[in-house]
Amino acid sequence: MTRRGPLKGWRVLVPRGGPWGHGVAADLRQQGASPVVAPMINFAYTADSDTLDAALADLARGEFDWMSVTSATTVDVLSSHQVRVPERTRIAAVGETTAAALQAAGYRVDFVPSGDNSAAGLLAEWDDAIGSTETMQILALRSDIAKPVLTDGLRARGHRVDSVVAYRTVGVPVDEDVVSQVAAGEFRAILVTSGSVAEQVRAQFGDIPEVTLVACIGPRTAADAEAAGLRVDLVAQERSAKSLIDSLVTAAEAPH
Repeated sequence: MTRRGPLKGWRVLVPRGGPWGHGVAADLRQQGASPVVAPMINFAYTADSDTLDAALADLARGEFDWMSVTSATTVDVLSSHQVRVPERTRIAAVGETTAAALQAAGYRVDFVPSGDNSAAGLLAEWDDAIGSTETMQILALRSDIAKPVLTDGLRARGHRVDSVVAYRTVGVPVDEDVVSQVAAGEFRAILVTSGSVAEQVRAQFGDIPEVTLVACIGPRTAADAEAAGLRVDLVAQERSAKSLIDSLVTAAEAPH
């Protein structure tokens, strides 16, 4: 069946797998694109699995008032451990991408910052979201390379925070055919959804051909991509998959 839509004829590289990546691929197809899902990052289990297991057991027993989730990869960890989050524990997601991953995995989301989708943005809106001045017990799950912005900020406000490394971020080599196709300019766009993805795109593909648009999911990711040596062509207005796809549609519909 011939695809129709503003992205007809566009091959788009989606650098994440799992529910989020395949959901984005489905949305791209709705716009006429031909997405290729090629995961470029994955998680490796934390070196301190005992601490993580103990924290998740405490979570299941309802010992936390809040849990903060600052990446879609953390959701992969929760799913792989078959974590059950009790009703009394509310969940804060750093942004729309993470929130979508949580919902796709069957978890609810109680708070997403309306402004900056980052740990700093989450912290800035935290007090208003909680609506209470009481001291809270919070589980902050993070990667091994995450800066303790949220943890330090919450502790400074008097909350008790268990900051636990949930995973290590590792690169995933993509198929050699994909590398060759990128080099040949056969992709119309590459999605960049995090600083870690940006680093892998640069390391595995090198200089991206001019015919291929490098589309970043938000300003912070765009800054990380530029720091990694990538050219940035498009930046989504909001840090969400929908906004990222909208940026491609806008580019496709622009007069040439």
